[in-house]
Amino acid sequence: MKNPALTRKFTLLSALCLVALGAQAQSTVTAYGLLDLSIGSTKAPGGTSTTAVDSGKMTTSFIGFGGSEDLGGGLSAAFKLESFLRADTGDQGRFGGDAMWARTASVGLSHKQYGTLTAGRNTTALFVSTLLFNAFGDSFGYSPSIRHYFFGTPAIPSTVTGDTGWSDSLAYSSPTISGFRFGAAMAMKEASNGGNWSMNLGYGSGPLSASVVVQDVKKDGAAAMDDTRTVQLGGAYDFGVAKGFLQYGEVKNHTTANSYDITGIGARVPVGTGAVLVQWGQIAPKVGADRQTLSVGYSHALSKRTDAYVATMSDKLDGVGTGGGYSVGLRHRF
Repeated sequence: MKNPALTRKFTLLSALCLVALGAQAQSTVTAYGLLDLSIGSTKAPGGTSTTAVDSGKMTTSFIGFGGSEDLGGGLSAAFKLESFLRADTGDQGRFGGDAMWARTASVGLSHKQYGTLTAGRNTTALFVSTLLFNAFGDSFGYSPSIRHYFFGTPAIPSTVTGDTGWSDSLAYSSPTISGFRFGAAMAMKEASNGGNWSMNLGYGSGPLSASVVVQDVKKDGAAAMDDTRTVQLGGAYDFGVAKGFLQYGEVKNHTTANSYDITGIGARVPVGTGAVLVQWGQIAPKVGADRQTLSVGYSHALSKRTDAYVATMSDKLDGVGTGGGYSVGLRHRF
């Protein structure tokens, strides 16, 4: 004869398992992210070198959550919550005081024929174009392009204002039509002294890809900031044995009446299961010292989600001196 208590426990356990499986099947929410840790040395032009364990030298470490819901008729709703983190210390954000979801915090609607519209904190088209058309991608540690547009220090301020993501923003991205894709974004005038807008056009077909971006910034959540307008052209061509990258941009700072010409050229050369990365860039300001940066690295794939890398950089600021650095690191995507 069966034990009634045991039967009830078995039935309850089975029901809970079925509920869990059903919830899992209906949910499209995923957790993902990237951890990048390295050891190396860094020296600013005219400064002294510092050796340390660093997070995010090749790609800024982050964790994210995303999901979507099919609303029918080709329409779907989606959200993203992504937070930067410093894996060497366990702290959130890229730096102290960075917002919890500074990478992305958005919700939106997407249609197969009409494109995608999102609201919240959105990554800028200028940042995406900059990382796509240089050999080192979104590396704040070693990409000359990323460093020249977005990475600022007290000695060498960032040329672009407004950060890599805009808060209080609306962003639209069209579907791809014959290789072309259009986008536009704006950040509302709320806590600061203006409003941002950008427009971009991209093309990709076969080995050729290209983009043009125009961005105007008057606020980024700060009480006072410089007004800047940026125009950037980018292109890439995959020759098979190597992929070449070319960028040219102009940043006009309307607050200081200065302007900057930014040029970049690079290549990614596949070698076995890895690739050699080479990128050179230059900033030529209307007023101030020129800056030339050369980075060389190698990324070796250990699996589809993990790679080891080594990178070195020379960073010369005319009249000040030459800086640079090196890193040996590991990246893991999940």
